[in-house]
Amino acid sequence: MDALSQEHSGAIAALNDRLRSTFLGGQVLLTSTVAALDDATKAQVLAAVRAFSKFEDGNDPHREHDFGSVEVAGETYLFKIDYYDLDMRYLADDPADEAHTKRVLTIMHSSEY
Repeated sequence: MDALSQEHSGAIAALNDRLRSTFLGGQVLLTSTVAALDDATKAQVLAAVRAFSKFEDGNDPHREHDFGSVEVAGETYLFKIDYYDLDMRYLADDPADEAHTKRVLTIMHSSEY
């Protein structure tokens, strides 16, 4: 990966990290399975996603911090970040351009992927 690509991926990763760790800077969606969890388990899943930092080549080949998995109470949950235009009709042209990109963080049970 050249320096320009690394810089671009780094900018995307920083925006994704902000959304994942604070739930600010985009929209957070829970699938119906996650939304139906009891409050205590749901809080544990959300806290685990916010605390996730084990990005490595196997789960983050583009170094954008846009996907990961967490274990809570013996179950595996996944998170995924997608990028849309501001109207949420099309994919974003450049996910590093915060002014023209809407981030969506989806949290799901592994069986829903």
